[in-house]
Amino acid sequence: MNTPTTPVRVVLSLGANLGDRRSYLQSAVDSLAAFATVVAVSPVYETAPVGGPVQPDYLNAVVLIDTHDAPLALMLRCHDVEHLAGRVRGERWGPRVLDIDVICYGDLSSDDPTITVPHPRASERTFVLRPWLDVDPDAHIAGASVADLVATLGTVGLTRRDDLALALPPSRS
Repeated sequence: MNTPTTPVRVVLSLGANLGDRRSYLQSAVDSLAAFATVVAVSPVYETAPVGGPVQPDYLNAVVLIDTHDAPLALMLRCHDVEHLAGRVRGERWGPRVLDIDVICYGDLSSDDPTITVPHPRASERTFVLRPWLDVDPDAHIAGASVADLVATLGTVGLTRRDDLALALPPSRS
């Protein structure tokens, strides 16, 4: 896909389970504002890891942004933010200081192996869906209502952590 001429609304999922988890999430939100308009930041949820080795619990949040970046360019920028936080890509589903996933890129549906949108497992992950529902109650993914998916999956294992709320970055003028 070429660079869009008008901003595209994108849903990003953030996660961290090493070090100062909240600081890594806030740093990611602030870094995203350098190249996109941060529209909304969800409450933070603490969740048990899904798959992978034994590891600490995650803090998760969802961020809505508006961007002019094409999907691949956006993904690469997100990888740069992860790298600057100190993320080392190692074991699949292993612990990490920061993880940023592109969940939805506007209405685009693509099965490109480099960047698949909507994210192929997002509709199964309450740690993505519940915070997304908080910032976009009318959200849909792959034709399904996020509210309906949350109702079906339930929220067992998710703990909302209002004491760890993330701040919207100052708006750019």
